[in-house]
Amino acid sequence: MFDHVKFGVTNYSASKAFFLKALEPLGVAVVSEGSPTYGVEMSSNGKASLCLYQSDEKPAHLHLAFTAENRKQVEAFYRAALEAGGKDNGTPGLRPHYHANYYAAFVIGPDGHNIEAVCHTAEA
Repeated sequence: MFDHVKFGVTNYSASKAFFLKALEPLGVAVVSEGSPTYGVEMSSNGKASLCLYQSDEKPAHLHLAFTAENRKQVEAFYRAALEAGGKDNGTPGLRPHYHANYYAAFVIGPDGHNIEAVCHTAEA
């Protein structure tokens, strides 16, 4: 549905480092980058991208959910996000109240955003 999502962050270098480390298990890397006020574009597939830029305004909290190919990627995302300074907001596990195979993990990022990795496939 989206080509890209772009939002401001209060600490560009910290947010860039957090997202790159947390999303590395999902194959996300820098596609392009300009000055901090222009920002950085990150993508895993070259189609949809996440863009961050330095903002003097505190952004409203977002919920960003990233697709994982399997449950191991969800778990690797969670570990990497915590190592990058994220705060736990839901350990990896099934969330059957969404649907039977909804396997996700949640962390709070540098600006208070709820960052999620989710896998929708049935696997042991």
